[in-house]
Amino acid sequence: MSFVVVVTENVPPRLRGRMAIWLLEVRAGVYIGDVSRRTREMIWQQLSEGYGDGSVVMAWASSHESGYEFQTLGENRRIPVEFDGLRFVAFRPLENSGL
Repeated sequence: MSFVVVVTENVPPRLRGRMAIWLLEVRAGVYIGDVSRRTREMIWQQLSEGYGDGSVVMAWASSHESGYEFQTLGENRRIPVEFDGLRFVAFRPLENSGL
């Protein structure tokens, strides 16, 4: 079992309802729970199939050097990047930043 956090933005209501079956919605679009790897992978499959035009990030505790891992779906200004085997988050530049 590992602790999981899922954050959804602009996903269809049916997907939000489905997430509430396995995880506790502590804020709008923010779900938490302690689930098995198999359940986490099944939840990810449900998210992958149903996020529509929205975006999703799932993070979970792991034995990885950082103590966690994460995956993303959909468009977002924050993008995962790898550096020396660790995953970080970088920001895409604003398109009309004027700089």
